[in-house]
Amino acid sequence: MSLTGFVEFFQKGKTFRPKKRINEGTLRYSLYKQAQASLNSGINLRDTVKLPPGEELNDWIAVHVVDFFNRINLIYGTVCEFCDSKSCPTMSGGSRYEYLWADGATYKKPTALPAYQYISLLMDWIEERINDESYFPVSSDVPFPKTFGPLCKKILTRLFRVFVHVYIHHFDRIIAISAEAHVNTCYKHFYYFATEFNLIEPKELEPLVEMTKRLCKDIDYSKDPGPRIR
Repeated sequence: MSLTGFVEFFQKGKTFRPKKRINEGTLRYSLYKQAQASLNSGINLRDTVKLPPGEELNDWIAVHVVDFFNRINLIYGTVCEFCDSKSCPTMSGGSRYEYLWADGATYKKPTALPAYQYISLLMDWIEERINDESYFPVSSDVPFPKTFGPLCKKILTRLFRVFVHVYIHHFDRIIAISAEAHVNTCYKHFYYFATEFNLIEPKELEPLVEMTKRLCKDIDYSKDPGPRIR
């Protein structure tokens, strides 16, 4: 399933948030095009996430964080009309997992919210940060801040929770529109990337561990972890 096919399929429906674009002519844009070409060529997903020789890890991660934000927005856009305070009164993944929202500003303490509200606040929170050049510098001459690594871990951890909610509570809708293969491919790409660079703690991955084992059958649990973002 190519990236082009994924985007074309989901853009036929509702987009939950406007797409964040990477500026043409920048180093990060060339990295984005390189990653996109690898996905479209049918290369094994585990290989596409590896850091290209000679490239900076932070640039590679920045490109993928923006790309995953865009694609998970597209996925959630297909189910958001079925996700309201009545159907999903909490941001959960089944009965065992519930996620509380805190942003240090409006919600200073972890707060239980309906799933749609949690995800809306989450997407706003991510969008604000990826558009802020003090977090995601556009020019290669400007260094990434020391907070970049922890911020990307937090972004991807929270985006994973959207996968959890969609898979556990709305996958019937995904199947109904014949999007299962597209969503599974996006999830596998996300999972391989996050685990390649140790961007999500194992305990956060637990809600989908059984499904992951079925989808990602080539995982080698004895493999040494890849490079860690600082």
